[in-house]
Amino acid sequence: MEIITTHNSSDFDALASLVAAGIVYPGALLVLPTRVNPNIQAFLSIHKDLFEIQSHKDVDAEAVTRLVVVDTNQWKRIERLASLATRKNLDIHVWDHHAVPTDMPASKVVQEMVGACTTLLVEEIQRQQLEISPIQATLFLAGIYEDTGNLAFPSTTARDAMAVAYLLSHQADLNVLENFLRPAYGVKQKDVLFEMLQKAERIKVGGHRVSICEMEITGHTHGLSLVVHMYRDILNVDAAFGIFNDGEKGRCIVIARSGVDSLDVGQIMRIMGGGGHPAAASAMLRDVNPVGVREWILELIRENERSSILIGDLMSFPVETIDVKTNMKEVAEILKQKGISGMPVTEGSKLVGVISRRDVNKIKKESQWRAPAKAFMSTDMISAPPNMSVPKAARIMVKHDIGRLPVVDNGDLIGIFTRSDAMLYYYDLLPE
Repeated sequence: MEIITTHNSSDFDALASLVAAGIVYPGALLVLPTRVNPNIQAFLSIHKDLFEIQSHKDVDAEAVTRLVVVDTNQWKRIERLASLATRKNLDIHVWDHHAVPTDMPASKVVQEMVGACTTLLVEEIQRQQLEISPIQATLFLAGIYEDTGNLAFPSTTARDAMAVAYLLSHQADLNVLENFLRPAYGVKQKDVLFEMLQKAERIKVGGHRVSICEMEITGHTHGLSLVVHMYRDILNVDAAFGIFNDGEKGRCIVIARSGVDSLDVGQIMRIMGGGGHPAAASAMLRDVNPVGVREWILELIRENERSSILIGDLMSFPVETIDVKTNMKEVAEILKQKGISGMPVTEGSKLVGVISRRDVNKIKKESQWRAPAKAFMSTDMISAPPNMSVPKAARIMVKHDIGRLPVVDNGDLIGIFTRSDAMLYYYDLLPE
């Protein structure tokens, strides 16, 4: 059995990608999470009979042979179907447009930085010359419009605009979009906004003007994302964060909106366990102290400011290496002479392994000293690309208890990032 699913709190891009993937993968079951945005609920209440959408409760997990995931690439974001992560021999396909590496062992990954995931699937439909109905075209248009702000967000690409043109040529109805993409704003939302403005404060963090507002709410309140958007516009800050604490349910909803490219709220919310885009994102937290959430956001903003510095900017190069054919006697002498515990092993410019004193100590026979480094080196090595942020690299080094992180670009070893480099970053020793 083949199933297609998407992320929790599904928006129009998620729903549109789900339905579009159903055209690309005919015969697959469309599985929509239980939690969807209010405008999706409104849309499905009228159009549900037009789409064969299932609940995860209808899925026999044991019978699934292929899982297609759209508009996300993280196990934690696909609700109860995340249990499939332990399944062996499961073929996984990922279609996503977010700039975060997938944690799924997928055989196929289509991950490109366009404004909406729907765009990628519309392009595939167009490439295969597959048929779509006017209502499908309208839904796909809604997915692209919502995630690109009607093609006005900075993340919008020419490919999104061309996909829109294709959908309009297939009778996508702009009038339908007007009804379902217009956010709900009523008395309750007005009251929340008024209270937020009463508490409003502007602070400068990491070179940005931001506002973080904490509020108590009870039950579900529609349109909070619109409220935070309006709050940011009224205060004229670079970014606004609404922390909505629902004490009765023991949860805290964080909604973020950014108006500048240099402050990526999507990245901040992903670290907090949520998701989104550079300009609009959110996270759901449970059993947390709202005051602690505020401090966490502030720290992540500071880290976001510094994350423009990449390990490629701080790494040491050129790198001293040992050739894969070097015999172990020479390896031992090199390590002793340099007074280091290990070195990268290369074949040409390619990183192929790591050799250490521990490997040298494994030698028991005289003949083994003539063996090449390849015979004793470890190939279970951890490396990083030059565009990795310093905080992420430091977390990898701590997790695996390593002092040196090889920096690799297209398989070529181009540098080494060390604990000393991390200290330069964290203790403000970077040159001006």
